[in-house]
Amino acid sequence: MPNQRVLIISADGFEDLELFCPMYRLLEAGYGIDIASLKKGKLTGKNGYTIEANIIVDELSNNLSKSYELLLLPGGKAPATLRQNETVLNIARDFDQAGKPIAAICHGPQILITAGLLKGKRATSYSSVAKELDEAGAHYEDKEVIVDRQYVFSRTPKDLPAFNREMIDQLGC
Repeated sequence: MPNQRVLIISADGFEDLELFCPMYRLLEAGYGIDIASLKKGKLTGKNGYTIEANIIVDELSNNLSKSYELLLLPGGKAPATLRQNETVLNIARDFDQAGKPIAAICHGPQILITAGLLKGKRATSYSSVAKELDEAGAHYEDKEVIVDRQYVFSRTPKDLPAFNREMIDQLGC
């Protein structure tokens, strides 16, 4: 996979396992990774693990889906902050419009809800987000993984094996 990249968007308060496990699986498959956030530098997860954001979302150009193969949205508390940023929402819309894979776990679908992308789609998430999904017109299902077109959804870290498998499958690996 030379030169093929994945964009992960996150912020402080991310669920550590939901960022690191998919990221390492993608690296194992040969993909390059960019971590985008509201600021450059160290992001701290819920459990104290840190990762460096190498890109500021507001500095990203349009048509990102041409540069990246997949958009990954980990959960935790980060999506509640990220969904307030119009650039983050536009990035999600760009991937959706291009038909590129979007993988969202736990609270990650909140970004997609705010971007207006889930009406009519099957989805899952952390249980506290289920009502939001329903209100957004999505069809919530309490399953370890849901794939609807180019979207991959899971609920919690215990679903990561199924989430990673389906995410990698979306990339054709």
